[in-house]
Amino acid sequence: MSTATFTAPTTTTAPASAKRSTAGRVSWKRGLATGAVGAAAATAIAFTFQAAGHALSVTDGAIPPLGFAQMVLLSTVVGILIARHTSRTTFFRAAIALTVLSCVPDVALGDGFVSTAGLVLTHVVAAVIIVPRLARTEQ
Repeated sequence: MSTATFTAPTTTTAPASAKRSTAGRVSWKRGLATGAVGAAAATAIAFTFQAAGHALSVTDGAIPPLGFAQMVLLSTVVGILIARHTSRTTFFRAAIALTVLSCVPDVALGDGFVSTAGLVLTHVVAAVIIVPRLARTEQ
């Protein structure tokens, strides 16, 4: 009687530390799509204030409504970079700090109460849309 020897194939797995550091983090596609939603919301707020006769402005003059979209998208890129290279807790802390800091010029240079409130509103609405989405891990 002959005996056969079976050997299981060996597989090597990379150690956990060798996995991509961005695994499970926000993708550029999802991050920019979320930024586009935040930009649309901020721009809609700016157009709404303008239609109501209160163009959002600072002491130097009115801010064009499409300028809000540009700045939200630029801020989204910064947020994606921070989210991909830091822990979730650090990202939340940085995002909150940067949102508060972004409101300082609005409060300092806003052209009246209504304009200042509108400017701060655009920052807060964009952050409420973008920050939680960038912090979530990919499924």
